[in-house]
Amino acid sequence: MAPVSPTVARWELVLRLRELREQRGFDSAGFAKRVGFTPANWSHVEKGRRVLTTNTIGPVLELLEVGAEEREELLALLDASKERGWWTKSSALIGPELQRLYGMESGAQSIRSYDSLIVPGLLQTEDYARALISADVMIRPVQVEQLVAIRMRRQQRLRGAEPVELTAVLGEGTLRQQTGGGEVLREQLTHLADLIDELDTVEVRVIPFAAPAGAVLGGSSFHLIDFAGARLPTFGWAESAVFGGAVDDPDLVRDLSFAYVRAQEQSLDCDESSSLIRAYARV
Repeated sequence: MAPVSPTVARWELVLRLRELREQRGFDSAGFAKRVGFTPANWSHVEKGRRVLTTNTIGPVLELLEVGAEEREELLALLDASKERGWWTKSSALIGPELQRLYGMESGAQSIRSYDSLIVPGLLQTEDYARALISADVMIRPVQVEQLVAIRMRRQQRLRGAEPVELTAVLGEGTLRQQTGGGEVLREQLTHLADLIDELDTVEVRVIPFAAPAGAVLGGSSFHLIDFAGARLPTFGWAESAVFGGAVDDPDLVRDLSFAYVRAQEQSLDCDESSSLIRAYARV
């Protein structure tokens, strides 16, 4: 089981309440008025932008006719959602969307990651991360070291009693792109290969230049996060040069899942990928 994350608990709570509302035949606006909310405020609740309290959830559970066992589960989720994750302490540096991503990572059972030209953040060395972060023109120099520290903090999920299972698919260009310079890249690739050998919960697959459809996903970058709870769907996250955010449309998340399968089909197996990474680390 993954650690309890306030972000994941809040997400499960609002998803279950919305599902119950729809099962009971209430439209959102009419339900809001019945439980003492304005339609706009209830919409914020169902989108996870407003947190319920012990007092405000009472009328909701009553109108939904929630049984004793499920009521206990939902109240436990409410209590868990009120905790503060480590990422909230860095709100001056990272906005709500990134906090949401880190909160989802914190409570994840498994993560599938695709990157065409960079090593994913959970697998980066400090110097590699520093090179990427400092190259971002939107980031002030005084923020760089703080953001590097945050990235390193995220990596604690790879270890411990309940490590996340991470499968990363990379383009071979990642192994050649001189991010931070030759020495930084060699250190990064050695670190990557060592992680593969050390942690049986980390798998890295490389799409070689020779793959006939290796460029099918272009320069995209996305992550698919899954959870132990059977009630929770896959959480999608996509990034580009000008955008990074959650993919809330279930159909788009499904499309990303199909794209990930295609990327895996073009990649080398685990042993071949590890050998290629070490070969580049020696260059």
